[in-house]
Amino acid sequence: MAAAVVRGIGSNLARNLREIRLHLCQTSVASQGARDFVEQHYVTLKKANPDFPILVRECSGVQPRLWARYDFGKESSVALDNMNADQVAKAIETVANAKP
Repeated sequence: MAAAVVRGIGSNLARNLREIRLHLCQTSVASQGARDFVEQHYVTLKKANPDFPILVRECSGVQPRLWARYDFGKESSVALDNMNADQVAKAIETVANAKP
């Protein structure tokens, strides 16, 4: 399902967003879904959006979180605790389609 969501997002990330940041821990169970998403779908998403900043920030002990930056510096975040890769993809789709 995550692959379908990533394909659905396609190159539309830059339509509403200016940047996406994924914060995750390299070892925690709560970050497993975020790590799986990055391992399985980051390359596809980045190839579809080569000039769009998709940042992955790893830090020991950090709670997994998705940050979305929109025009005029507006930001929103979504907690990714204990989500699987499909749920992380849906969270990205939700922030990509949101209008702040």
